[in-house]
Amino acid sequence: MTMTDAPPVRVLIADDQAMVRGSFRVLVDHTPGMTAVGEAANGAEAVELARRERPDVVLMDIRMPDLDGIEATRQISSDPALSDVRVLILTTFDLDEYVYAALRAGAAGFLLKDTPPTEVLTAVGVVAAGEALLAPSVTRRLIAEFARRPEPARPPSRSLDGVTARELEVLGLTARGLSNTEIAEHLHLSLATVKTHIGRLLAKLHARDRAQLVIVAYETGLVGDQRRGG
Repeated sequence: MTMTDAPPVRVLIADDQAMVRGSFRVLVDHTPGMTAVGEAANGAEAVELARRERPDVVLMDIRMPDLDGIEATRQISSDPALSDVRVLILTTFDLDEYVYAALRAGAAGFLLKDTPPTEVLTAVGVVAAGEALLAPSVTRRLIAEFARRPEPARPPSRSLDGVTARELEVLGLTARGLSNTEIAEHLHLSLATVKTHIGRLLAKLHARDRAQLVIVAYETGLVGDQRRGG
């Protein structure tokens, strides 16, 4: 099935600046295989429209009035009726606390607003397909931040019990921002085998998507401990 044969990716745009919303709407609507289904000026509107329109992807700003993008993301991601809705965070604020908070809230991806339009559209497609997306620079800074933390602020909500040694290797490389292809090359495995390991990790760790696997790796100390030990 080609992109033109498939149903269009339905996109909801949430940003408190009308000009930004309009720009993204034009970008989405002029892209084959995508359509904008609504605009929200704040987080509360984003949640309401997500429940009404059931978009495939929400382009979500972080700093908005009434309800910020992180809380809106949390409400959307925690609603069982919206389990197929993916949130892609777009912000001008390249700050680690925002990235981590957004991912913990359930965001499937994080990009800066100065990302080239073609890359934003690619990101929408990636997230709509069920994959997670983090800009490489964001991933590196997250790792550095968690490596500096002496202990988690609270006990992790999930443990690594039942995860095999090979799966731990795959999880650690995933948390470092490697793609499935890069993981396969690094561990000398087939791409299909890596995908199988990712699928088992998602099931064992009750993770919604790849971004949530990254969070588990951070919260359980897998990434930080390895960095300190190196």
